[in-house]
Amino acid sequence: MKKLTSFACTTITLMSFSCLVNAKLPDPSPEAKEAAKLTAAKTAYGDKVSAYKLCQVQNNVARSYAVKAKVVDTPPCVDPGEFKPPEATPPAATVATQQQVPTPKK
Repeated sequence: MKKLTSFACTTITLMSFSCLVNAKLPDPSPEAKEAAKLTAAKTAYGDKVSAYKLCQVQNNVARSYAVKAKVVDTPPCVDPGEFKPPEATPPAATVATQQQVPTPKK
């Protein structure tokens, strides 16, 4: 009987937790959306800088090989420049663009 009671309590507890897991989160605030855009822009910029540094290292290795093998030089790497955060869009513009989206016809 004790096993049945503990099993029932465990089942009820797990079912109540599953209801909490299925709860929907509220939409992020405009500030949170802007922060997410900035974070995405910083990540993309970091990827560009990493690719630039990798290109430089690969060119150095290729140049050292080219000296020995007398091969044509590699193309130059493109510097990504300074980080520029994305421009903030006014809230009215985002609402207007959302309303103008046509719905697909079936």
